[in-house]
Formats: sequence, structure tokens, C-alpha cells
Amino acid sequence: MEFLNSLIDLCVGAGGKIVLALLIFIVGRIIIGKLLKLVSSAKGLDKMDPTVRSFTMNFVRVALYVILVISIISVLGVPMASVITVLASAGVAVGLALQGALSNLAGGIMLLIFRPFNVGDYVAASGEEGVVKEIALFYTVLTTTDNKTVTIPNGALMNANVTNFTCAPTRRVDLTFSCAKSENIQKVQDIMIDVMNKNELVLKDPAPFAQISGGTNEAMEFIVRAWTETANYWDTYFQLIQQIAEALGAAGVQAPAVRVITETKS
Repeated sequence: MEFLNSLIDLCVGAGGKIVLALLIFIVGRIIIGKLLKLVSSAKGLDKMDPTVRSFTMNFVRVALYVILVISIISVLGVPMASVITVLASAGVAVGLALQGALSNLAGGIMLLIFRPFNVGDYVAASGEEGVVKEIALFYTVLTTTDNKTVTIPNGALMNANVTNFTCAPTRRVDLTFSCAKSENIQKVQDIMIDVMNKNELVLKDPAPFAQISGGTNEAMEFIVRAWTETANYWDTYFQLIQQIAEALGAAGVQAPAVRVITETKS
């Protein structure tokens, strides 16, 4: 009878702790949500760079949940000394199991320090490309031109070649045109330069460039280069293709054609 009473008392005590732990978990999640909203709306955070702001919010979220877990463990009556001992004993195994995650965490910190790109930049890395939507603790999120979401581990990004297409204020448009070998070289060059000078998106400095670059037995090739603002790159690219081809045709240039240079679309 005494054993049964002791068992009942033990169950009642443990049940009370479990209910209290669940209550703390529920209330804790609500408080964490409100704190995150409060932090995200803070004036100081609004002034931060989007990259730093995203990383800071992820760090604060993880820290708050760690505090919540520690609180729940304490309520359940598990001695913290025992928890620390168990964690220390399993440290090597956990370290090996989480080495990929730790590598990604280290990569996220390095990305924040060295800043090869920021939120909003268009980049190509690890075989993927797109606009940087978020730099989290363990991964970076890209949005592709066809609106797909790509998640890349930060560790892989730190060990990959990263091409940032939008970090500089200007970019150069490179095009290659061809025409019949019988055409006058200077005439063709003048037409191309005139088209680029009239295009409002093409910068005057550096000056537009058009020169013969090679050819075959039947045709001559010309390379065309024009600088424009980064935001206008693809508008300038397609406008020049159309405008130069039309101008060459209107001037009676024989067999005008453009050879498209494959490049990442940013």
C-alpha cells in the first residue's frame, strides 16, 4: 500500500512538472515571437545593412530558443551539472555529427565579415545563380530569375568561386556582329558607334568601342563594347542587338548577323 502511494505521489509530481514544462514551452514561444517582432521593428536594426539585419535576427532567434530549452530542463528537475556532464561526454560525437552544421555556421560568420555579397545582390556560386534573398546562420537563400528558391549551405559558399554581378555600379555589354567580307570596315564601325552614341542607356565614359576582331573567308567579325549602369545591363544588351542589326540592314550592309555571347542573366 505504501509502495502504491509512493508511486502515485511520484506520478503526480512528475505529471505536474511535465504540465509546467509544456506551459513554459507554449508561453515561451509566444514571448519569443513578440520579442522577435520587437527587435525587428527597433530603429537601430532598421538602420543596419540588410545582410547584417538578417544575420542578427537569426542569431537572436536561436539564442532565445536555447534559453527556453534550458529553462524547460531546469523545470523538469534535471540537474544542470548532469546535463553539462552528458554534453561534455558526448561532445566529440556531437562535434563529428554536426561538423557540417558548424562549418556552415563558420561560413555564415565569414560571409558577414568579408561580405562578398549582400542581400539584394545578383550572384552565381556553387552552380546556382539568383538574387540573394537572405543570409541565415547556416545557409543562404537565392531567388532565381524564374522565381525558384535555392538554398545553399554557407560552408559551400565560402569554398566556392562567387561571381557578384551587381556590386559594381556599371557593367560592360559585349556583343559580336558579323557581315559580308566585301563590306567597308570603317563604314560598319561608324554605324555601330553611331547607334551606341544615340542610345540613352549607353554611357559616354568609357566611350563605346567597335573594332574588327576576325573573320572567315566569307565574313568579317566585329566586337562591340558599351558601358552602362548595372541596373540597365539587359535592357542595353537587347536594345543594342536590335538597333545595330537594324542600322546595318538599313545602310545596305550585306549579311548582318549577331553572335550571342552566353552569359549569366542578372
